Amino acid sequence: MAPSTSPQQPVELDAVDRRIIQELVDDARISNALLAQRTGIAPSTALLRTRALIDRGVLTGYHAEVSLQGVGRSVQALISVRLRAHDRVQIDRFTQTMPQLPEVLSMFHVSGATDYLLHIAVSSTEALRDWVLDYLATDESVGHTETTLVFAHHKGLGGPLPEQLPSIPATR
Repeated sequence: MAPSTSPQQPVELDAVDRRIIQELVDDARISNALLAQRTGIAPSTALLRTRALIDRGVLTGYHAEVSLQGVGRSVQALISVRLRAHDRVQIDRFTQTMPQLPEVLSMFHVSGATDYLLHIAVSSTEALRDWVLDYLATDESVGHTETTLVFAHHKGLGGPLPEQLPSIPATR
């Protein structure tokens, strides 16, 4: 699938669209025949509906999920970054450079006292220290960083919200 840009406005999704999206979120490698069976539509309809979701910018790509521990990157961290000055040239350089570094899993531009939040994965705490020193502490545009180790990562759903949210029992 060619990458698509996300729509600027929310797209109208019917129950079939939502079911297709949820099935693809659960298993992006599902065959079209099985997708059609699980959504209760013809295979030709499943294919057309999926292509329409791509064309409308709702589905933006598929990816392989890699075990970070399995590839030797078992130490994850969230690094808060505050820039020294909010100069457009430095901001553009920072936002173009950081996501291209292989250790960076995600970068978020956030509000508040922090300007950016980086999610990185490296092989060891020593590698984490060196990465912060090499790429952040020595960067003239970076004024302050704060590193938080990630002990566990629990993924959320990632698909569209259901028409009606299930009730969650109160805990005491």
